[in-house]
Amino acid sequence: MRHLEWDDLGVKIDGRHLHHLRFADNIALITPNIEQAERLLALFDSVCGRIGLRRNLTKTMFMKNGLVPDAPFMLNGKNISDCSSYVYLGREVNMMNDLAPEVCRRKRAAGAFKNNQRVEKKTKNIGLRAHLFDTAVLPALMYASETLALRKQDEQVVSVTQRALERTMVEISLYTQVQKGIRCFELRHRTKIEHAVDYARKSKITWVRHVIRYSDDRWTRRVTDWFPRDINELKDGHQRGDQTSSRKL
Repeated sequence: MRHLEWDDLGVKIDGRHLHHLRFADNIALITPNIEQAERLLALFDSVCGRIGLRRNLTKTMFMKNGLVPDAPFMLNGKNISDCSSYVYLGREVNMMNDLAPEVCRRKRAAGAFKNNQRVEKKTKNIGLRAHLFDTAVLPALMYASETLALRKQDEQVVSVTQRALERTMVEISLYTQVQKGIRCFELRHRTKIEHAVDYARKSKITWVRHVIRYSDDRWTRRVTDWFPRDINELKDGHQRGDQTSSRKL
């Protein structure tokens, strides 16, 4: 990667160009237009070929927002398929910034709790049951919640999902809960598990503390705290210059 001449390519953020994100054998290229994306991918493919690496064409996809005109994305004469959403590092991302599909995926992941029911029913220890839920089910339900901008409706969906799992733990149905007038807080008091929304909020605070401790020049910090350097005047009336304070997003 150090041999690629990408310094002037990519999206400019906080005075520098962000052109790719990589983790293990996964890489995401970020460009302002399709022409630059084709150039980046061609350079990357050329360097990979020199050391005997080949891309997985079945997983190579590209996404674009509404600001990019419709045009074919080609590499060595082959068309690269486009998509409206993509699962990257376990999270579904899309250009509409719609969390609904990802929340649905989290619900399905939490459904793995049913596979642990036989283990959970073997013990009557409420504390052990709660520990099993908090360590195995809750992280799956709220995966990557530290970076998710959950709306009220998203939190409501998560809460409803958790209440269904709580009823499974105490072996009662929704009809029984309504008939006996069991309130939601009473149900949680019985199960003694952590509230999923509170778990997400704590995860955000933990992540913020983690980012604040960064002392090196990482993109995690740059995309969190930056201001547009390419304009002469900001909306609030302050002139651009060395004294201009950064604007937190």
